[in-house]
Amino acid sequence: MSERAAPFHCPYCGDEDLRPGESGPGAWECGACNRAFQLKFLGLLARGLRGGASQEHTPQEHGGNAA
Repeated sequence: MSERAAPFHCPYCGDEDLRPGESGPGAWECGACNRAFQLKFLGLLARGLRGGASQEHTPQEHGGNAA
């Protein structure tokens, strides 16, 4: 995650009592459940570039015979 992006809720308890952690970039601490966690952006998924599952496929694309 970039330095400006911040989580709104704890992924464990859902509380909003979050503060930046001391473990490095992307580290957060929850004051409600006393857990520390780290967020990291991994990248974009390749399927997002194709337009998702909404595209229709022809039988030839799946090895079928067109009649």
